[in-house]
Amino acid sequence: MGRLALVGGHGFQTLDPWAGAPKVRLPTERGAVGLLDAGTHLVLPRHGIDAYTPAHLVDHARNLAALLDSGCDRVLAICSVGSLHPELGVGSFLCPSDFIELGQVDTAFDDERGHIVPAFDPVWRRLVLEAWDTGTDEPIRDAGIYWQSPGPRFETPAEVRLIARHAEVVGMTMASECVAASQLGLAYAAICVVDNLANGIGEAPLTREEYEAGHAANRERLAAVLGAALRSLTAEGE
Repeated sequence: MGRLALVGGHGFQTLDPWAGAPKVRLPTERGAVGLLDAGTHLVLPRHGIDAYTPAHLVDHARNLAALLDSGCDRVLAICSVGSLHPELGVGSFLCPSDFIELGQVDTAFDDERGHIVPAFDPVWRRLVLEAWDTGTDEPIRDAGIYWQSPGPRFETPAEVRLIARHAEVVGMTMASECVAASQLGLAYAAICVVDNLANGIGEAPLTREEYEAGHAANRERLAAVLGAALRSLTAEGE
């Protein structure tokens, strides 16, 4: 089997389990991709390792092609999300089972290879949940729908009311990333981290400061959980 790839959001490369890993740049047909080589696994910040690319401009096919070329065969994506329901509070973890993305999704191929049925890999998703349960006592919700918003802005309360009828969480990147992974033949599963209540779900309108505070508060717990689960997850490739 191949190597494991962890893909995360802005600042993902600074989490403790791999913060000291060497940085490498891999060439692809679409341009170079920066990532960390942590030995048993690769760490890829989807928004860029040296500069920030906003959600709607991330080239997911380029990122994942670099992982494929590096010998990876499975991807665990870590995704910052807003909760669409107050009972799924800030700090919650969710392993989504499906997604909705109604806009234009960039494709890895401009020919018939793009006509695929995208989905989370069921075997890999199960192994991720088993590793989570073995490595940590942190609760995780198994199953839920992820709604992809185009970004880079947050949603309005009216949009959130509509979206909440059909999904549990909302984010800006995961669906596009899963589609690209499916086209490239990479097994893909995701863990969503609730960094904020979606705009209009809380008692007051969402602010950027509220989102950043939730994101910062979740970093230490996320690093601990991933560090504990990595032993099992990387062993799947041995």
